[in-house]
Formats: sequence, structure tokens, C-alpha cells
Amino acid sequence: MRSLDIAGTGLQAQNTNVEVISNNIANLTTTGYKRRRAEFQDLMYQSLRRVGSNSSDTGTLVPSGAQIGLGVKTAAIYPINEQGTLQQTSNTLDLAIQGHGYFQVTMPDGQTAYTRDGTFGLAADGTIVTADGYTVQPGLQIPAAATGVTINTNGQVQVTLQGQTAPTTVGQVQIAVFPNEAGLDAQGSNLLLQTSASGAPVAGNPGITGFGTVLQGFVEGSNVNIVTEITNLITAQRAYEMNSKVITAADEMMSTLTNLR
Repeated sequence: MRSLDIAGTGLQAQNTNVEVISNNIANLTTTGYKRRRAEFQDLMYQSLRRVGSNSSDTGTLVPSGAQIGLGVKTAAIYPINEQGTLQQTSNTLDLAIQGHGYFQVTMPDGQTAYTRDGTFGLAADGTIVTADGYTVQPGLQIPAAATGVTINTNGQVQVTLQGQTAPTTVGQVQIAVFPNEAGLDAQGSNLLLQTSASGAPVAGNPGITGFGTVLQGFVEGSNVNIVTEITNLITAQRAYEMNSKVITAADEMMSTLTNLR
């Protein structure tokens, strides 16, 4: 009864599907979160009659053959990197990227991580840091005497100092882009790491060709669409139920055989 094993792979696949959907729903309000989608592939096939084999001594060929699939497997769970809704916070150090790019963050071990979460603040020495206290590259510092901070769409950071009328430029926010954003390795805490699949990052100033712009006083919301996720959840639940019915039917068929006299 191959159908028992086949339906079992279907149950596992839909269980994975529901887990991905539930994670999307859980991160409905997570800043910079990108929804994910599970992709599936069929498993190998068993040939009861191989297609293209000879059906006679005169060289006639089997036109289609007879193959039985062995089920389904999870091929990938990849992020959908479309722009999330920009939400105004009016917080001076909140930044959102409109378009392509990631903020660069220095981890405690010296490794560089990447994020779309621009909820930033200041460390004790005035350095711009993430909510976890990690330094936002290239390590910009805001003077303690600054009475105002302005970050333009090209990432230039300017401060207004007491007693001065003209703003002073203190640094430049840079962002990084990747050849394959789907290849980044999610670490949690809204952080991603470079992998061989993502390709090497290319850093540059916001607003140049191929790079998004920076908006001060905004953060990028999650791109999860709750209506779509609920619809996908219902579909996955129905598919799970159908696979369970296949197992029930196969079990009843086996019971019929064992009860033969």
C-alpha cells in the first residue's frame, strides 16, 4: 500500500506549510519582516512500465508508460522581498529603506549582519545602535551637544549644535545590496547573514542606482497580508484533511484484505 507512505509525505508537507504560515502570522507586526512561502516538489517515481521501452520485437515503443509517484517533499522556504508598508513614528533615529538594501550591523563577535529593521537609538557614547545595542555601520556618533539630528534620503547625517545656525555633517549611512536576497541566512532578532548563495554584498550610499533611499522618522512594517495568510491556512488545512482521508481509506482497504475468508 504505497498510498500510506504517499499520504504520509503529504501530511508532513502540509504540516510544514502550516508552520510557515503560522510564522508569517506571528510576525504580522514585526518591523522589517518579510513573509515566507513554502515550495514543494514531487518525489521520485517508480516505473511499472518504462516509457519509451519496446513493446514488441518489431520496435514499437510504449508511448506513455506507467509511473507511480512516491509523494511530496519540501524544496525551499523562501522570503518574499517586496516592500513593506512604511509607518511614520516621528522618532528622530528611526530609519526605513524604501527600495533595495539592508542596514549593516556589527555583531559582538565582529561579524557583519544585515537588517531592514531601522529602529535605532543611541549608546552612551552617542553611537547609533540597534535595539540590541549593536553598532550600525559605519559607527556614526552623535555629539552630546547636538540639539537636532537630520538624516536625508541619501543617508547623510547632519546635526545642529548649540550656538550654530548651519548644520554640521557627522557621517554617512550606507546600505548593502545582494545579488540574491533570498540566499541570506535568517538569524532571528531581525538579522540576516551573508551566505555563498546570497553572493557578496555591495555597499553604497542610499539613492544611487540600484540602492533604495532612507526615510527618517519611519520604519518598514511587515509585508504580511493577513487575508492572504488566512486563505493559505484554510487551503493547507483542507489539504491535510484530504491526506488523512487517504490514510483512512488505505487502512480500510487493508482491513478488507485481512478479513477475507
